[in-house]
Amino acid sequence: MSRADLARLIADARRLVVFTGAGISTESGIPDFRSPGGVWSKMKPIYFQDFVADPAKRREAWERAFSGRTGWTGREPNSGHHAVARLVAQGKAASVITQNVDNLHQASGVPADRIVELHGNASYATCLECGERHELEALKVGFLKAGEIPYCRVCGGLVKTATISFGQPMPQAEMARAEAETLNCDLFLVLGSSLVVYPAAGFPLLAKRNGAELAIVNREPTDLDGFADLVLHDEIGPALSEAVPFAP
Repeated sequence: MSRADLARLIADARRLVVFTGAGISTESGIPDFRSPGGVWSKMKPIYFQDFVADPAKRREAWERAFSGRTGWTGREPNSGHHAVARLVAQGKAASVITQNVDNLHQASGVPADRIVELHGNASYATCLECGERHELEALKVGFLKAGEIPYCRVCGGLVKTATISFGQPMPQAEMARAEAETLNCDLFLVLGSSLVVYPAAGFPLLAKRNGAELAIVNREPTDLDGFADLVLHDEIGPALSEAVPFAP
């Protein structure tokens, strides 16, 4: 199948949902998680229960966050992100469901209320007790100057980057939003996801079984390719830019 086929499928859709994984952001220089050279090949994940129970693990997590070792933040959106933003601005895409934590959809111009972040966001932190938002730059000063592990300025609870760690419950509100959007679309467009991480990877099949068309654009084959109406093994940015040109 070709980029022209993708363009036709998008043009025919009335209400599509975009579902993005790490593959859309590797083109911005952000490493993925599981491939050779990815994040987890360089460092072991810190499990949620260990972060909560062990001050040493909390310190290690904050050292990673403030050193930029994970590489999840500080990059710019690429042409794939901007093409997704055009789909939203044109009213073609109702929402963007993302597995990414890099904030690049927001940076590309997609309104925050149109983005469903299944795995959270690495660009800020939240209190695990009261949910208060904390900006990383404010926390960084105390940590680097005095070695202070962040605590909530409101309730004194533990503060953690707003990502969903291994062992941490999935955000129920976001999962419910993602399910509702999936069931209301007529085209489910997967961009750069290996579709191996569940429950997130269940949404494409849910859309397909509900009567929507399923398109998968990913550099490597996925386990769901056989269910898709269109499969394109291609670079996300160039393929989507061609399929979603700038409006005249």
